[in-house]
Amino acid sequence: MIDVKEKPNVVERAFLVGVQKQGQNSEQTEHLLLELEELVNTLGIPIVGKTIAVLREPTPRFLLGSGKVSEIIEASKAVAADVIIFDEQLSPAQQRSWEEEAPGVLVIDRQEVILDIFARRAHTKEAALQVELARLEYNLPRLKRAWGHLDRQRGGGAVQRDAGETQLELDQRMTRDRIAKVKRELEEVVQHRDVQRKKRMKVPLPSAAIVGYTNAGKSSLLRKLTGAQVLVEDKLFATLDPTTRKLVLPNRQVLLLTDTVGFVRKLPHTLVNAFKATLEEAVVADFLIHVLDVNNPDIMAHHATTLEVLKELGAKEKSIITVLNKCDKVEDPLIIASLKKDFPEACVISVRTGQGIDCLLARMEELLRNKHPEMKLLLPHARYDLLHVLYEHAYVLSEELRDDGVYVIAQVPTKLVSTFEGFRL
Repeated sequence: MIDVKEKPNVVERAFLVGVQKQGQNSEQTEHLLLELEELVNTLGIPIVGKTIAVLREPTPRFLLGSGKVSEIIEASKAVAADVIIFDEQLSPAQQRSWEEEAPGVLVIDRQEVILDIFARRAHTKEAALQVELARLEYNLPRLKRAWGHLDRQRGGGAVQRDAGETQLELDQRMTRDRIAKVKRELEEVVQHRDVQRKKRMKVPLPSAAIVGYTNAGKSSLLRKLTGAQVLVEDKLFATLDPTTRKLVLPNRQVLLLTDTVGFVRKLPHTLVNAFKATLEEAVVADFLIHVLDVNNPDIMAHHATTLEVLKELGAKEKSIITVLNKCDKVEDPLIIASLKKDFPEACVISVRTGQGIDCLLARMEELLRNKHPEMKLLLPHARYDLLHVLYEHAYVLSEELRDDGVYVIAQVPTKLVSTFEGFRL
């Protein structure tokens, strides 16, 4: 009987490693490392040390040079760390090499941290399946790493190695089977959601999606505008599952508003692909509301990251209202003035105090007006039901009661134009 000691499921002391690549300055690297620190804190893992390694030329075995490898391992041992977390993506072979060099220490990267956070935060069936799919696809090439301890403990006999390889092949087959099953289940869930969306679109309400960097205040904004009881936490990725609520604008027009998952730099591509279905709300929306945290020193990088992901989703060309949130926490007014130069059309708001919300609502009304054609209609007195539809789903500019009907000038959503075509003057 071979006694196999599994790696512990819970790590208690993390040592973080930032990697400064060619063309990247130290400030950028420090900001990314600070973001990794927030991600690790979100998992509740204490951080006992951190360092930045300058990468001149990547090596296939460790990514870093052998001298820096020894330095990092010694530093992590000095603080009794049981996990080393890299801000740069490691290949499965590099992870194995690091763990062979530092026995008893788990070595992971930023991608695995994000996957763990997503796994904890997924609540709906769709989100849970999407996260599981991403994790399975991430783990498949790393199964050899998981079985590496068998090779070391069993020695070099051919028969013994075959036993380990057989188990590895079995695990790989089981993982591939599970990936196929999850994909099938996910297709069913996505189809069900598409049916729900089509039903919703039969009632031609305009829609908007709130997008932005994680923890910028998207869920708080949805709650402020609609009164929705959604989770609001000062944590990265507090919201994974999209929430759609109805918003009645001051001009009485109804709008469907959706909160989406937050973006982050170096978001694993497996997660971008896995969450495309969730982020499709941003693709099908009439326009987007991009929320930025004015207090974050990396606001410009966050803005670029969000646009990059939107481009990947095919939604970058949509009309976007930029919102500079959390202005109540800004002590230096020059910060807001400087940001207004970069984002001259932005609404400066505070979800907490309500400052600037009127500006945002006015911009939403204006954007919807510009998107919808103006129609001059004469509705018969017997069709007051159509007048009700106009007030609920269009923007009524004027209404005049006449002997032969109600004369209305309204900006009508494209989906409703055919309904009113027969009453056009």
